[in-house]
Amino acid sequence: MESHPDDLLKVTTAADIHTAARDGRVGVVYGFQNAVAVGEDIGRIATFAERGVRVVQLTYNQANHLGGGSSAPGDTALTAFGREVVDALNDHHLMVDLSHSGERTCLDAIAHSRVPVSINHTGCRALTDLPRNKTDEELRLVASRGGFVGIYFMPFLSPTGHARAADVVEHIAHAVNVCGEDHVGIGTDGPVTAIDDLDAYRARLAEHVAQRQEAGVSAAGERADTFPFVVDLRGVDQFRELIRLLERRGYSSTRIEKIMGRNFVDYAERVWQG
Repeated sequence: MESHPDDLLKVTTAADIHTAARDGRVGVVYGFQNAVAVGEDIGRIATFAERGVRVVQLTYNQANHLGGGSSAPGDTALTAFGREVVDALNDHHLMVDLSHSGERTCLDAIAHSRVPVSINHTGCRALTDLPRNKTDEELRLVASRGGFVGIYFMPFLSPTGHARAADVVEHIAHAVNVCGEDHVGIGTDGPVTAIDDLDAYRARLAEHVAQRQEAGVSAAGERADTFPFVVDLRGVDQFRELIRLLERRGYSSTRIEKIMGRNFVDYAERVWQG
């Protein structure tokens, strides 16, 4: 960040997001995609907060000592230590992210948290029945408590494993119907994808998927032929294309603005304000 101050801005408040947009910089939010880094020391959360972390995802696909992951066998509840972690995240004004969590852990954490929580990158299980997607019950409960749901650009949006932009729109529409337009946005689960040679990428992808499977961290639905992005939402124009598709869906400019970023910023203000 220090070596590229004209291009990057470390985001610790919602105001920083506005500053980055105003100045044409990339805002970078520090976060963990698995809370195993907490170890057994709840005091580490204060250290993480002091160093600029603003989002902590409780579990990845597998279970950990906080609760169940989406690919873990059984439907593990949020553990006693997991509840302590949620309390500490609330105390230090960090986002509790329930992406990748199992259903029971997700519902438990939403109910336990004193502060609105997020599912920053997911799809809707009512449309595609895969563990990485969230049930209507989970989505509705997050929204009812003032939280945020981000729809991702991932293969799990389609039962074929080959998600398209139209699938993204359908999952956004379903989430809006369940959660309301003030609680849904984008959580791509990846960068601005700029892969032009899909054939060359496909050759490397099989090895990558095999490594994830061997490590026990892959999700149900990952295969050697499934791209971890949406093939017709690639490159620098991907968000403009999504806006065009939402306009075609009949969404108002106000609703689109909320989905494309304002809802996340509003949620950040609710959580990070302390």
